[in-house]
Amino acid sequence: MLKFLSIRDFVIVDSLELDFSSGFTALTGETGAGKSILIDALSLALGERGDAGMVRSGCERAEIGAEFDIADLPYLQSWLCEQELIGDANVCLLRRMLDANGRSRGFINGRSATLQQMRDAGGYLLDIHGQHAHQSLLRPDAQRDLLDGYASLMSEVEKLAGLFQEWQTLLRRHRKLEQSAEAVASERELLMFQRHELETLNFSVQAWMELQADYARLSHATDLLETAQFGVEVLNEADTACLAQLNALTARLRAGIEFDESLQDTLNMVESAQNDLQEAMYALRHYSQKVDADPQKLSEQEHRVAAVVDASRKYRVMPEQLPEALQCIVARLDDLGSDSDLAILAQQEAAAREQYLSAAKKLGVERRKAAEKLSREITAAMQALAMQGGNFAVVLKPLAEGNAQGLEVLEFQVAINPGSPLRSLAKVASGGELSRISLAIQVAASKAATVPTLIFDEVDSGIGGRVAEIVGALLKRLGQRHQVMCVTHLPQVAAMADTQLKVSKSIQNGATVSTISTLKQVERVEEIARMLGGVIITDTTRKHAAEMLDLGLGLPSSNGFDVSC
Repeated sequence: MLKFLSIRDFVIVDSLELDFSSGFTALTGETGAGKSILIDALSLALGERGDAGMVRSGCERAEIGAEFDIADLPYLQSWLCEQELIGDANVCLLRRMLDANGRSRGFINGRSATLQQMRDAGGYLLDIHGQHAHQSLLRPDAQRDLLDGYASLMSEVEKLAGLFQEWQTLLRRHRKLEQSAEAVASERELLMFQRHELETLNFSVQAWMELQADYARLSHATDLLETAQFGVEVLNEADTACLAQLNALTARLRAGIEFDESLQDTLNMVESAQNDLQEAMYALRHYSQKVDADPQKLSEQEHRVAAVVDASRKYRVMPEQLPEALQCIVARLDDLGSDSDLAILAQQEAAAREQYLSAAKKLGVERRKAAEKLSREITAAMQALAMQGGNFAVVLKPLAEGNAQGLEVLEFQVAINPGSPLRSLAKVASGGELSRISLAIQVAASKAATVPTLIFDEVDSGIGGRVAEIVGALLKRLGQRHQVMCVTHLPQVAAMADTQLKVSKSIQNGATVSTISTLKQVERVEEIARMLGGVIITDTTRKHAAEMLDLGLGLPSSNGFDVSC
């Protein structure tokens, strides 16, 4: 539950620190004093969006801090651990800073947190029922969510949505495959031919490189042989062969050395060249003996090269990319599947549909049980809220086709007067009646709430007298199970509270400042008297206020409505 709240430079609050206790707390004050500031501050701390206008005029930033006792919230503790936001044992600290330029920062247990993380944490901690909440109750989705929350069916609804999505995915694939079966068959036949063609080609990049080299050599074998023979002739066999000329030159240089030793270096160079040319002549002679000019082998290689080039042109790729083309064809065949895949997919889709329908039917049974119970509780609440003879029903209408939320659509129906037929809530209730019915719905649904703190923001608007006393009794009894806070202008409601906070507004240094204080018993008498009597407070009014507070110490034995929680 909420233990402590600090507010600094927020709207018209300069600095405020409040301790909270369990039970029912009423928040009162004159009109315009800023009673909803506390709720606005808490909403900001729990991740609601803020704007620069929330920062107190002339200040750099607003800061909200809230401390919650989470000893009885194991799911929140697990969530904090998963998010690596765990803090001190059994404590959750939320802090929100909003700069005057609109920049916002959030912290959970001292660690930086996103707004979504703060909203997720807030979902475990606190529920706020605003004074205009009845407007959302006219929407079918809000009505369904309220019933599911009341019946603790949210996890089942989430699972059902997953099953529905899985079924729809398979259904779309099945229908698409059915519609394109003929085209798919034609495409599969073509792809299988292409795969066979490329697999038969048995192409590899390494073999292609070797083939190109062999083909180039074979196709020029005659020229290469002639070149080798010409080289042998020039070097050794012609009348003026190079080697013969060098041999003669070598002999003459050796003779000349006897007369001039300086010719030795020249002789060495000539002999080296002679040796190199001799080796070259041997190499050319050997090469000419092994040159292959086999026409049959050349023809085979020509056909192989032509087959590869034709395939590359056909598939519009370079020859080196033919393996990748084959892989794409195989992958596409895998995507298309075989003829039996249509039957398999049909079986999978049917199984997913049956799984969804089974879960949806079970959910529908639980919803109907909860709808009957909630209808009885809200009908009973209407009797106490000055709508004697009224009737309320949560009606579940079957859908022609299911959706992610189930096999039925939900509608709140009401009969305001005895004997009147049930009609849609949106079409029957007036503004005042809708406000009272909304309160009855919220109180009934709140009994099943798993969050420890419930806040009601002037949901008692438009009622008074004995009905206001009943509302106070409802909130007080609800406070036996939850920490309940209510912003109220009704003295009958405030008198039922275990704790009363008063919001005051004053002018300090030329600026409007709002403060909140916890009232003692004597101060509560004055505040209740003010709420009863207005500007002039008489002793009679004070006496009446004291009597109301004394009565608020214990609930009346009977209100015509069982308000037990």
